[in-house]
Amino acid sequence: MEIQVLREKAQKLKENGLSEYEIASELNVAEETVAWLLSKKEKEKPLKDVKIGWRSIGVYPTRIAYISSALSDVIIEEADKRDLQVDTVVGVAINGIPYATFIAEELDLELAIFRPHVEKVGLFSSNYASVRNKNVVIIDDVVGSGKTMRRAITVTKKEGGNPVLCVALVNKRSQNDIDGVPLRALVRTRAI
Repeated sequence: MEIQVLREKAQKLKENGLSEYEIASELNVAEETVAWLLSKKEKEKPLKDVKIGWRSIGVYPTRIAYISSALSDVIIEEADKRDLQVDTVVGVAINGIPYATFIAEELDLELAIFRPHVEKVGLFSSNYASVRNKNVVIIDDVVGSGKTMRRAITVTKKEGGNPVLCVALVNKRSQNDIDGVPLRALVRTRAI
């Protein structure tokens, strides 16, 4: 039954003009899973994937703040362990922004916002802090393939920033880094 609900959500998002990349981000599943959901092929399942639902956290800012506090603690731990200086917290749009906002406030750091793009790499919002000449921590909710974090790392470097750490609520990968940047998460999932 849950698969049918996901299919309906994916189809509705597609009808509203979202790309498969954007739908994957909204549903917290891999792009391959979205392609399968939209294809209506019941028997050919994609590679294993884990769907993450945040509604019980996301509807109350207090809960987001609690989770962000735990992520702040992870950042402090990594900064101490790796002797890192952090200047700026980068929130990956859309789901990384609320966590990054609370983290930046708690750690008294600047806030930058990265907007990934469907076909291009993406860009930083000019309404927030610049990453130029700054050590940054990149925050997102879920790391699946690592594509979005990789894009954020690429654009951070292109803008003259130094990505020193990636942090997420959930890591669906087995690797502990993305393009040489350490990756830490509160939860790691595994399909077995």
